[in-house]
Amino acid sequence: MAAAKTMTWHEELATLVGDTGVRLPGVGVDAAPAPAGVNRAAVGGRWYGEEEEEGKVEEGWAQQARGFAESTAEMLRELGLGVWDVAAQSLAGAEDSELARRLRRPAAAAGKRLSFMNEYLPEDRDPVRCWLVVAAVAFVALLVLGAGTGDETPVEQLRKLYISPPNAKRFQLPDGRHLAYEEKGVSAERARFSLIAPHSFLSSRLAGIPGINTSLLEEFGARLVTYDLPGFGESDPHPGRNLNSSALDMLHLADALGVADKFWVVGYSGGGMHAWSALRYIPDRVAAMFAPMANPYDSKMTKDEKRKTWDRWSTKRKLMHILARRFPSLLRLFYLRSFLSGKQGQPESWLSLSLGKKDKALLEGAMFNAFWEKDVAESVRQGDAKPFVEEAVMQVSDWGFSLSDIQMQKKEDQGLFELIKSLFSQAEREWVGFLGPIHIWQGMDDRVVPPSVTEYVRRMVPGATVHKLLDEGHFSYFCFCDECHRQIFSTLFGIPQGPISPVQESGEVAPEFAEETTASEEFAEQEQDTSECLA
Repeated sequence: MAAAKTMTWHEELATLVGDTGVRLPGVGVDAAPAPAGVNRAAVGGRWYGEEEEEGKVEEGWAQQARGFAESTAEMLRELGLGVWDVAAQSLAGAEDSELARRLRRPAAAAGKRLSFMNEYLPEDRDPVRCWLVVAAVAFVALLVLGAGTGDETPVEQLRKLYISPPNAKRFQLPDGRHLAYEEKGVSAERARFSLIAPHSFLSSRLAGIPGINTSLLEEFGARLVTYDLPGFGESDPHPGRNLNSSALDMLHLADALGVADKFWVVGYSGGGMHAWSALRYIPDRVAAMFAPMANPYDSKMTKDEKRKTWDRWSTKRKLMHILARRFPSLLRLFYLRSFLSGKQGQPESWLSLSLGKKDKALLEGAMFNAFWEKDVAESVRQGDAKPFVEEAVMQVSDWGFSLSDIQMQKKEDQGLFELIKSLFSQAEREWVGFLGPIHIWQGMDDRVVPPSVTEYVRRMVPGATVHKLLDEGHFSYFCFCDECHRQIFSTLFGIPQGPISPVQESGEVAPEFAEETTASEEFAEQEQDTSECLA
């Protein structure tokens, strides 16, 4: 019988408890091999003093993190699939329950309103699962954005809006409402030209033509009248207002202030919508309008015009238009968190604007900021979101007329002979509708009302005169620019002639009339002398 092999105490201990992975110091590098029954690989270690296998490299932290992320994603995916299967099995047959029957009709209505969003999905995808994934990704993205906004840089606290005591002039409309207005320039008796300016979104009667000098109005003999739209500033709200009622309000304002003749309409930015309504519904009282504005959903806009218009807008502005068109009730929440919050803010943020170089420079100035704060405070005086929602909805809804109705060719009853003759002749047809002057000033760097809108307006209203302004934006030419205002007035009114002279007393004769009388008498005497000579 062979002698038993002598074992060290390390090996005897290992045979009793197995390899725990604990390595005892002091053992030489030439340690004995692992005893029978002990699997070193099972415990993933090596005996103290053993060298690592040649060429083996430890896994770095980046690889470990990647593996951990992949494993986590795989587990979450399996968990999601499991939850989906459990929910599907749990809801099997639930369509016959009382709750399902009650929710079926509202769910179908909501699905119908949201069905337009399925156009953006691939055809082979299930809308339910796809939009659940989109919602989950959006939620995670919001969490990441929220977590990423640290407080390293101090945020400036917004100041509260100061709303001054009511001080506007008001008159009563035939339906009992009151309309607030403001006058600037010469008086009604001395005015050569009267201008009425409906304001744009988030504005008031205080805007008019921002920064215009009273001296310029007097030089041209002009009277500028501005007013608050219903529900804005100090004007009473209109329960069912539309663009037709907007034109009638303008007409009643002109009559109440003694504007007997035609007046000029200054429609800037969103106020252009009300200027178009005046051209459509009271064309016999309007002389001209200023600046374009069109419905971005107008069916007569070409695809290229729509694409160019929407591409110039910010993402938030596009969202506001979509909400106004599809879900107007949600606009109130946005408005209450922005300009109706009682705090001051910047126009590019509250109005979701993307601005060019000149517009940014203007909006950063102290003069514009002082005007903006005062104008916004007056606009939101009543603190009600309804008139703002109405204004936004009117912008993207059916106006009740098309711009092509402003000017159109007269339809004539033609016989067969006249029809054949017209095919070979180039005779111009008669135009009907508003035939007065229409001037449009368009900044080529305007990103609020892009040049593509003017292209559409010019195509619909061929009689309009377009003044293209290179490098000008939405605000830079119209606001706080004395030279620009002079150019506009010179284009509209020609050489400045000042206000009309007051009526002279009965015993006095105005100098210009005295000169005309003297000239007439001299001409009569010359005619008499000539007749006598001929006789």
